[in-house]
Amino acid sequence: MAPMGIRLSPLGVAVFCLLGLGVIYHLYAGVLSNRISFFRQPKKVDLTDLLAVSIEAARMGGIEVKKVRDDNTLEEKAKGETREGAKELLTQGDMHSHRKMFNFIKNTFPDITVHSEERDNSADSVSWNQEIPADILTKVKKGHDVPAESITVWIDPLDATQEYTENLVKFVTTMVCVAVDGKPVIGVIHQPFTDFTAWGFVDQGSNMRPRKSYSIVSPKVIVSRSHSGEVKNLARNAFGNTTVIPAGGAGYKVLSLLEMPSNEENNIDQADVYIHITFIKKWDICAGAALLKSLGGHMTTLKGEDIDYSGTPLNTGGLVATVGLDHKAVLEKLPEWDPEKH
Repeated sequence: MAPMGIRLSPLGVAVFCLLGLGVIYHLYAGVLSNRISFFRQPKKVDLTDLLAVSIEAARMGGIEVKKVRDDNTLEEKAKGETREGAKELLTQGDMHSHRKMFNFIKNTFPDITVHSEERDNSADSVSWNQEIPADILTKVKKGHDVPAESITVWIDPLDATQEYTENLVKFVTTMVCVAVDGKPVIGVIHQPFTDFTAWGFVDQGSNMRPRKSYSIVSPKVIVSRSHSGEVKNLARNAFGNTTVIPAGGAGYKVLSLLEMPSNEENNIDQADVYIHITFIKKWDICAGAALLKSLGGHMTTLKGEDIDYSGTPLNTGGLVATVGLDHKAVLEKLPEWDPEKH
């Protein structure tokens, strides 16, 4: 009798093939993954480009802010309350500025994280023309590449909204800050109603400079209009019968510490120290922190701690800002104050 042939079941063949493929996958998956990772390098951003984009974004937002105010189409409404119970206002100026600034930055650098004070998903096709103004290139060279994933951008489309609604426009600014690994590196503060833009890039350059002199013996202290009484008491406990200047807008307060262009439009107060004793959002203060740092200045919590400009938007430690003074000596004069208990 002839020997019987071996018949292989189609199902058995299929199972055998699948097992073989599984073995091959486990053997080579790690190698393939490493090769893919090698070719998929982290995306880089040149901070000089981002500085130019940040300045242009602040100016674009400023145009929207000024137009809404000039046309008197604010349509103001309350979007909530501060921890102290004051109304937080929202206007069309805030929203129009946000759309321009947020979309301009994200359209140009889609891989970076951008936080704005406002929320609006409306798209806008605005994009960068790849040009860097000559006044930037005279102070900052190209080639400051960092991984996109390390960048957090904080934008304030309209700082001092309360004053904006009261037509106290000298306090109003639009701001952009670039933080790398939580440290403020680029700060832009734009004044829409004088069309002046202050900027600083830490360890690179700035179009601003400190004033020639400051006083620590009897400093002029600039504070928020919304709780000037409490800060006045703290400042006078620290420095005696000193001058306390109530003002709107964190951006304005930082500019008051610097030498401003001398013209009739820039009627900015001059202060020696900026103190804030309650909670404040990072989009309010990050640009000022970077600008001061680029000029050798400091912005810390009331306890002298550095502020991390990544993660959640809220800074709970208050702040002290100086330039041209011994920052540690200023902090040592301040009485104990815990913002979380007030």
